[in-house]
Amino acid sequence: MSNAKERKHAKKMRNQPTNVTLSSGFVAERSTKYHNGGGRPFQAQKQEPFSGTSRQRQTKMTHHSPVDPDVKEQSSSKIMFKKKGGWKAGPEGTSQEIPKYITASTFAQARAAEISAMLKAVTQKSSNSLVFQTLPRHMRRRAMSHNVKRLPRRLQEIAQKEAEKAVHQKKEHSKNKCHRARRCHKKRVLEFNRRQKKNIWLETHIWHAKRFHMVKKWGYCLGERPTVKSHRACYRAMTNRCLLQDLSYYCCLELKGKEEEILKALSLMCSIDAGLTFAAVHCLSGKRQGSVLLYRANKYPREMLGPVTFIWKSERISGHTSESRQLWIWLHPTLKQDILEELKSACQCVEPVKSAVCIPSLLPTTSEEKSQTVLPDEKIGKKRKWKDDGENAKPFKKVIGDGTRDPRQPSSWISPATGIIISDLTMEMNRLRLIGPLSHSILTEALKAASVQTEGEDTEKTPHHWWIETCKNPDSVSLHHRQEAVFELLGGITSPAEIPAGTVLGLTVGDPRINLPQKRSKVFPNPEKCQDNEKVRQLLLEGVPVDCAHSFIWNQAICKNVTENKISDQDLNRKRSELLVPGSQLVLGPQESRIPILLIQQPGKVTGDERQGWGSGWDVLLPKGWGMAFWIPFIYRGARVGGLKESVVHSQYKSSPDIPSDFPDCPAGVVFAEEQAKNLLEKYKRRPPAKRPNYVKLGTLAPFRCPWEQLTQEWESRVRSQEKSSGASSPSGEESDSRRDKLPCAPTPENTDPRSDEGGTSQSSSSKPQDGVATECLARLGTGWVAGQDATGSLPCVLRSRKWLKQLSTWCGPSSGDQRAARRALGSGQPAPTRAACLSLLDRFPRALVWVSLALLRKGSPEPHSMICVPAEEDILQLRQDRLYSGPQEPKHSDPFKSEIRKQKERNKVEKRQNQARAEPEGLAGAHPAAGHPALTLGLWSGPLPVVTSHCSRVLLGFVTQGDFSMAVGGGEGLGFVSLTGLLDMLSRQPAAERGLVLLRAPASLQYRFARVAVEV
Repeated sequence: MSNAKERKHAKKMRNQPTNVTLSSGFVAERSTKYHNGGGRPFQAQKQEPFSGTSRQRQTKMTHHSPVDPDVKEQSSSKIMFKKKGGWKAGPEGTSQEIPKYITASTFAQARAAEISAMLKAVTQKSSNSLVFQTLPRHMRRRAMSHNVKRLPRRLQEIAQKEAEKAVHQKKEHSKNKCHRARRCHKKRVLEFNRRQKKNIWLETHIWHAKRFHMVKKWGYCLGERPTVKSHRACYRAMTNRCLLQDLSYYCCLELKGKEEEILKALSLMCSIDAGLTFAAVHCLSGKRQGSVLLYRANKYPREMLGPVTFIWKSERISGHTSESRQLWIWLHPTLKQDILEELKSACQCVEPVKSAVCIPSLLPTTSEEKSQTVLPDEKIGKKRKWKDDGENAKPFKKVIGDGTRDPRQPSSWISPATGIIISDLTMEMNRLRLIGPLSHSILTEALKAASVQTEGEDTEKTPHHWWIETCKNPDSVSLHHRQEAVFELLGGITSPAEIPAGTVLGLTVGDPRINLPQKRSKVFPNPEKCQDNEKVRQLLLEGVPVDCAHSFIWNQAICKNVTENKISDQDLNRKRSELLVPGSQLVLGPQESRIPILLIQQPGKVTGDERQGWGSGWDVLLPKGWGMAFWIPFIYRGARVGGLKESVVHSQYKSSPDIPSDFPDCPAGVVFAEEQAKNLLEKYKRRPPAKRPNYVKLGTLAPFRCPWEQLTQEWESRVRSQEKSSGASSPSGEESDSRRDKLPCAPTPENTDPRSDEGGTSQSSSSKPQDGVATECLARLGTGWVAGQDATGSLPCVLRSRKWLKQLSTWCGPSSGDQRAARRALGSGQPAPTRAACLSLLDRFPRALVWVSLALLRKGSPEPHSMICVPAEEDILQLRQDRLYSGPQEPKHSDPFKSEIRKQKERNKVEKRQNQARAEPEGLAGAHPAAGHPALTLGLWSGPLPVVTSHCSRVLLGFVTQGDFSMAVGGGEGLGFVSLTGLLDMLSRQPAAERGLVLLRAPASLQYRFARVAVEV
């Protein structure tokens, strides 16, 4: 046999067991023997050990005959074969002799055992794969998985046994139900009710969940932003078309009682210095909606609670306005708890009363009661299965309103002394907001005034009997016609901004689902609807008459009747399908629902001189249960839907503070800032150090939060130290104030300007935590701050006095909404603040913040938490020489925590090795020292912050809370707060031509940008 065949055969037999013999063509090494002079050698065979028999002895045969050349050649080839990994004749390569005799019974028994083992291995399946999966890929067919006859005959029997197993059986589906019926089972309503126990769902939740990114905020499930790219589209809708938002998560508090008592109690929580109050004439009559800033009783200008809007119920009978009035206060959900407690305290409402409002609750049916008893015994992770009760099953009640409210908790409180009743009407009404110039057209197209119904069936049997009773009164019918005429005039007005701000219009409309178009379309203003120029002119000048502001939505009994007697979509579609002419108008007659609504005009942008009225629109108040019935018709008329992100953009373009992020003097604003800082810190730590900015080297002390208190305190100390240094030469400058003894520790322009050295890194001693002098100085200064903080309040104070804000607006110059106006304002001189006025203002509002708007002169867009800084003299001088000068650049700072972080890593590695080497109890005890060291994060300042005002090369003035590229002006715009003391100091030092110029720097950048600051009133 040739060497190639030997290698080929050896390759085949390499992984075979040791009891497999070679063919007769192979010759054992050193055991080849020729018989009868032939050239065919005997086959060497290993002796098998048999069970129950002794191992037969094997004798070695030695060859004394001369070696034949052929045999030498074969033996050499066998050696080569052995080196290449072939078979071995015996242990350690020694040859074995063929036995002279064998026992037939034992030999056959051993071979039979091997054959049975081989058959068992062939018949039994050794893997989890199916039979048809063992076939080669070219023989497999898709039908083999369910049709056994498509397999080869030799495998059909095994495949049939596999198919009979329960694992591979098909699930039996109910043949009497279609796919939609099996998917939308009765348990679906109960499942939705269960999911609403933790977070409140709006009535438009299902619609939003299919098209929006949902977030859980403030106890609600709200749509944050659309899943499609629609940032520019939503801006175009607010500017040229219409944007629709669901604001039903806003809370409503109702006050009932005598007008004098209500005004007396509420006067303690607001001040006329900050604007109009609850006693404003237009608002008190009920024809306008008002807005007011609420504070704790007699605590103005500190301890603010938040902004609210309010509506008085209009009284149709004159002369009885002081007897009993009704007031609605609308507020953000984050402000509800604090304001409600303060209202109860101010109105002395301590006794809870049984609420007349229907609180949504689930009435347990028979199946639900059974499931509640079985649920504790079942496993937590076990899937709940639907058990049909058949004919005895009762329909489940859908949650409408607040599903998280406990029925045992009171929702109304009464005052025995004043008789005022405070009720919580949260989620008892829907509030939809339409923003944009096409709001009028969409409202007039989607809503139609209810028809007067005087004749028909029995009044008591009619579900909407309240409307029939109302139509029997001629005065009510006349008022309804006047409201309808005013409503029709809105269709021809081009923009809601033309109507007086806060106008209120009451109306009763029919079911908007009846007039739903076949497909989505866009509507436009119709000038033919306002042909009567005299009525339109009167409407634009005086607004809606007082009597037309009346609405039946103030009556809770009527709202409850309208909610309970609403025709379901299923019944409405069934009646529509029964029409003789498909697509014709559906007439329901007395069965049609009449819905009382309230339209409230939103003024839009009211501050500043530019873009007046931008973002104006209408709010629609509806009874609960009718949210989707109005939502879909508005969308079918061309309204685009926005979420929480669009609300922030809307407030940013209006230059108005957003709730609650832009209220640092409010408890809700403090909670929001803490949550935002925590989320941003977690997001920052998720990124590796090489892929995130090092804020310590960038000179950003607080990239995730704004230290307002420290900012105002440092500016007060800074100004006092400057006055002391300027008046030290004169005897009159000596003062005995104990706090002024600590002023040398405060930052001054001379000794705390951390300029960079030749290497380009900042070497300021105040930025090093190891500096004992600076730490001691900051500790002493911080003690003085805490003492002053306890006297004036823990939260910062924001200047909201209309008088002083107008004065500051004059000192800062005109508001610059676009870049061209900002450049024009550079050349216009403005009056400088006088020393007497500044002292009077600081005396009234010490350590206060001012809400400002910022417009960049050139390129760049501000970001949240960007720093607002005071420009140096050389910056203004260079800007005069070069109008294209973008701004200075902050030198890079040194990182004093880098070596400490390196030591901390080494310390952690050593402790980890020690813990691994110790026993388990010793390892647990050794983990405590590691917890004592403060955890440092590379890129963030650790420990208490140093002096923030003079930490960088430009003095810090404030921070940006909202900022981005503005599509309205084509440049960067921002909103934020600055220190009142710092702003007055900057304005008094700047020349008239450059007064109001500041520098902006993003947290992750070293580049300063020029911007103009303005106080818009």
